[in-house]
Amino acid sequence: MLANLIFYIGLAVSLGIGFVYFRDLGDVSQMLLKVKRENMIRFIRNEYRLIGLGLAAFAVATIARFAFGAGVGAIWWLGAALALVLYGFPYVWVHLGLRNQLNTARYYSIAEAERFVGPTAPVIVMTNGDHARAHPDAQIMRPHLAGDAKGLGGEDIVMTYCAMANLGQGYRPSIEGKRLNLQVLAQHGNNLILRDNDTGEPIQHIYGFREADRDTASDGPACPLRPEAQMKPWPTFRMTFRGFKKAYPEGEVFLNKPSSNPFLRLLDMALEIIFGWGIARQHQEADPVMDNMEHAPDTRLPNKTPVWGVTIGSDAVCWTDDFVVDQNWLVNTQVGGRDLVVQIDPHFESLGVWYNDSGKPVKRCDFWGNSDRGQLTRVETLRAGLFWHVWAEFFPNTDVNRIGGSANVS
Repeated sequence: MLANLIFYIGLAVSLGIGFVYFRDLGDVSQMLLKVKRENMIRFIRNEYRLIGLGLAAFAVATIARFAFGAGVGAIWWLGAALALVLYGFPYVWVHLGLRNQLNTARYYSIAEAERFVGPTAPVIVMTNGDHARAHPDAQIMRPHLAGDAKGLGGEDIVMTYCAMANLGQGYRPSIEGKRLNLQVLAQHGNNLILRDNDTGEPIQHIYGFREADRDTASDGPACPLRPEAQMKPWPTFRMTFRGFKKAYPEGEVFLNKPSSNPFLRLLDMALEIIFGWGIARQHQEADPVMDNMEHAPDTRLPNKTPVWGVTIGSDAVCWTDDFVVDQNWLVNTQVGGRDLVVQIDPHFESLGVWYNDSGKPVKRCDFWGNSDRGQLTRVETLRAGLFWHVWAEFFPNTDVNRIGGSANVS
């Protein structure tokens, strides 16, 4: 009797934890199940503890079955099959399928990249002095993180990317002087959640700080408790690959070439098919493919409209490219008390946002920030070309298409 009780309790505990693991970190499970953010955060923080508890419970049930004859053989075999799926799928998906290239990314010449990247393909660009790196969406889509020992012009800067948000953002991968051991874990609100493996703390990609450092009393964009308690963003912008070739003929291009390991190569091929299918739907369909949004849809713009958003202090503003075109390619505005210039360069096919500290409106600005008011500097908090519904989810008080200090919606 006692052995039977142990068998069924052990199996129930194991499968219950396995179901939660699959639900919260299985990723594709969110196409069918709505996952609460607090549940996901809890599992991210305690992943290995919960896995260990679940597998220990299954081991106890197994001992009760085979050492004491408890339970029913068919139920154990069914439980074993379910446990294999519930634990195996998310673990392989997260730790093998989403393995990142935080320190091992490889960059290639433009000539080599032309074999894999089309002329009009969008790329996410970071520069430091004469060193320029482009990250095509299709190449950075699955590793999510790209960086190497050489760094960007000698600086430790990595590209972080979320395909569901269509957002690439450069960061210094350190907080308070300590380099983070980043890993891709999940997504919520259609935005990537990373984990610092050294502390176990989740990091929302669009914010760049650990969950434990979040200032819950903030009345504007989510902020860390201390300004230094976050990864520092690096100026990041979008352009076409052909625009990158024009601007930076000696630039480097990130390519995610197939693994030489045959097992990983087959796994990657399967995941590329799954990712490609899901992300294609995310770009084409009005509703989010994974509906785990916590705010009601903001109808000021269609969900999948690309926006270029900036945060300065507690002020958040975004612009659409067609609005900037309608303003004769240039907008003078103000965010968080700072004068800015939003400008599109049609030759290089890129939208940039620049600080304007001259005290006077800018009438002319080019791709390099050369203006009639002198040399301008790119705004480091720009999130370039992400989907409107994601921006509005994380910055619900945002203004849209602001000119000067007033809010406008086109």
